[in-house]
Amino acid sequence: MPQAKINIPLENVANTIAGSIVYPPGGRFGPRIQQDVQLVMLYTGEMNVDIDGRRVSVTPGHVLLLKPGHEETFAFSRTEQTWHRWIAVHLTGLSAETIQRLYALPEVLPLTEEMNRLLDLLLVLQRQSPADDDAVRSLGLAAIHLYPIESQRALLQMEKHPAVYNALKWIDAHYADDITLKSLSSHAGLSPEHLLRLFKSQVRTTPIQYLWKVRIDRAIDLLTSTGLTVTEVAGRCGFKTSHHLARLIKQVTGRTASEIRRLSWGGLRK
Repeated sequence: MPQAKINIPLENVANTIAGSIVYPPGGRFGPRIQQDVQLVMLYTGEMNVDIDGRRVSVTPGHVLLLKPGHEETFAFSRTEQTWHRWIAVHLTGLSAETIQRLYALPEVLPLTEEMNRLLDLLLVLQRQSPADDDAVRSLGLAAIHLYPIESQRALLQMEKHPAVYNALKWIDAHYADDITLKSLSSHAGLSPEHLLRLFKSQVRTTPIQYLWKVRIDRAIDLLTSTGLTVTEVAGRCGFKTSHHLARLIKQVTGRTASEIRRLSWGGLRK
């Protein structure tokens, strides 16, 4: 189904601001109330955003659409630097129809070269021009108008191989279950060999490697946000034993499960 086009006149753009920032491992930002329509482009690390208490996860090579009026809290990768750039466009006087179309857009899309080039130009221009300059505002508006086009492009790409997206959704919802390549391919409706080839070309990893990444990420979330024991976390995240969980966390992060928990709670108390 084609994505509805968004038409916003330039007079509805009060100002546009772009920026770039690198957060250290374990960095956090917020909570804050979003004031603008903001596009956040992630290049390295990891970004988890709680929007009114609902978690949205973003991986490198994707852009996140944030909308005004919501409370946001950002948590970045615990193991590496997180680099992201953004475009924030302050809009006024939007019609109810335009607001509805904005909210109908997907929150996360693959980041394209066109969006990157637009942001590069905006960052250069704003060094010499104020945020309410017509040229700066026009580039911010262009980014908003480009997003639905990218949404349609991503939808068309998704329609080429829906089995991959079915498999990803299944893993995200059932990561604690006993999942094999054979069982996953059965849910996706493909042979194991075909699903493996699609994952390698589209997700740049194998289905089982993706599964273990999800399990490790969820385990770290539980270690840093709950008082569950390592054994309890292992059971909830699909690990056979607590030793297996501890070994993989150490392998991926360079820290023990106890160190991750201690560093997290220490950071929260500061």
